Amino acid sequence: MSDKPMLRALRREPLDHPPVWLMRQAGRYLPEYREVRAAAGGFLEMCHDPALAAEVTLQPIRRFGMDAAILFSDILLPLASMGMDLVFEEGRGPIFPNPLRGAGDIDALRAIDPASDLGFVGAAIERVKAELPDHVTMLGFCGAPYTLACYALEGGNPKEQRTVRTLMHREPEVFERLMGKLADAVAAHLEYQVASGAEAVVLFDTWAGDLNRADYERFAAPFSRRALESTVGKAPRIAFVRAGMHLLDSVAALGTEGMALDWRVDLDDAFNRFGDRLALQGNLDPTVLLGRPEDVKRRTQDVLAAAAGRPGHILALGHGVLKWTQPEAVAAFVEAAREPVPSRS
Repeated sequence: MSDKPMLRALRREPLDHPPVWLMRQAGRYLPEYREVRAAAGGFLEMCHDPALAAEVTLQPIRRFGMDAAILFSDILLPLASMGMDLVFEEGRGPIFPNPLRGAGDIDALRAIDPASDLGFVGAAIERVKAELPDHVTMLGFCGAPYTLACYALEGGNPKEQRTVRTLMHREPEVFERLMGKLADAVAAHLEYQVASGAEAVVLFDTWAGDLNRADYERFAAPFSRRALESTVGKAPRIAFVRAGMHLLDSVAALGTEGMALDWRVDLDDAFNRFGDRLALQGNLDPTVLLGRPEDVKRRTQDVLAAAAGRPGHILALGHGVLKWTQPEAVAAFVEAAREPVPSRS
């Protein structure tokens, strides 16, 4: 069994300091990332080039020394492999010009073969692993089936989820057929990343937090569970549902080794409820990193005090690094993890 801090935390073993990493730690807040992106010509070009993807994955590790490196990629790549056109527009993000519109489109989605369809992902993981410091864990990831369904049906930012909810409630059998296809694609993608060298994986469900618990239990959770089955016993798994404060019991029941918490969850309460069976990741508000480094450090110490050194804590933000964040703030966040853990007041 590996003695890497991140993997030990996922086994809920006692540590002197919690491991630390950040969602979107490779991104636009880093000047070296912006240089690579400008030379590459765009976001997808970097994802598809294993050398560039590996380089930007390693940049924050070199600069800040996090305990985990998460592959630079995108949650939506399986949809492109299933036959959907995916483009990234500056200022708008991911766009599917031809979103799914009914049972015929859903039935036309093809099963993926990650080794051929997403071979660049495996190649990037292998490159990163070859250069990682010994203590750093390699993380793979994918979007959860519900979040992928939101983008596939809405065609872009699914904030309102009108098309998603309409299909879900008017034609639940068709919606569940889509979810089954997506779950199988996600399962294959996660399994391939582990086979390529990922030591743990994260399942990101950005939009499922908008569901009430009954709908989450019927339309999202079973398919997340199905997607995670391919990596049981092969790598520890972390589940994250943004804005899922009301769904924590359901997320905890997915069977993962870890659960990531967004910034609106009380970390002490979460440890009291779930800390005996799950590692808990989080959960500083990402906007705190827009402040001064000394204030970032103080607020990070508040998070550490809430965790109180309990086994299974992974220090992270409650969501991704914002593009306006200054590198000095990230440095203060990471440095705080190396200092003595403050006690709860």
